[in-house]
Amino acid sequence: MADPQVQVGGGGTADQDDVEMQGGDEAAEVVEVGETVGEEGDAAEEDKPAQRVTFIDYLKSPMIELLIGSGADQTLLMAHKALLTKSPFFTQKLASAETKRIELSEDDLDAMSCFLEYLYTGEYFPHKLPNNSLQVDPALPKLDESGAQLLKHAKVYTLAEKLEMPALKSLSHSKIHLINSTAPAELTYARYVYSHTTRDDHTIRKPVASFWGQRSHVLRHQTEGTFRQMCMDFPEFAFDVLSFVLDAEEKRAQRKGGGGPDDDVGKSARKRARGQ
Repeated sequence: MADPQVQVGGGGTADQDDVEMQGGDEAAEVVEVGETVGEEGDAAEEDKPAQRVTFIDYLKSPMIELLIGSGADQTLLMAHKALLTKSPFFTQKLASAETKRIELSEDDLDAMSCFLEYLYTGEYFPHKLPNNSLQVDPALPKLDESGAQLLKHAKVYTLAEKLEMPALKSLSHSKIHLINSTAPAELTYARYVYSHTTRDDHTIRKPVASFWGQRSHVLRHQTEGTFRQMCMDFPEFAFDVLSFVLDAEEKRAQRKGGGGPDDDVGKSARKRARGQ
């Protein structure tokens, strides 16, 4: 910002000449007056309310083409740039003013449409209702037997992770827990979770392990061997479930007044097993 300037009197007057000829402290005082005026101006600027961005402002922004999928299933969608840039992922992609099309060959079309619906409306179908249930979709069965309904929201969750949209991640994850499903459907969902999320994503993995840990003695008999295959394909899943079971067993023992696992340290588990 340029140094503040103060003009006293009219141009070319004797008063002005007197001011310009003053030196030392008086000249400094004149500058300080200018600085005070500048600070008051800045304060007044800060007091102005921020301009509200209206929905029509979003709609006035340029349209961006989104090429979803690949091959015969490739689909072209359109969205307003100002809405897309709510996502840091798209903000980076659209950093260049010349960018008018973004290719997303590996993304799911339905999940992307849910994301766009969320951008424009703040929700996506089926909506989460105030009574903590989901809207009824007459086209879908009440019981998810294939895992399709679980996967719908799981795919939105992983897409939201990629697009850096934490609120959408939270919304999709909450919808997963409102779906009634069968054991095969839950196993299909677990397979997707462990193949599309990172090891440290406890938000979505921990409930999966907890679900199977609490019901594995029953559910494994309903999945016709696929539970065993799942454990072999994803050792992390097997470990997480086993950890949950062992933790629960340890807590039960502690509640009964028994010792923890450290009580058996130093004893020969092999010898004890042979004697049984």
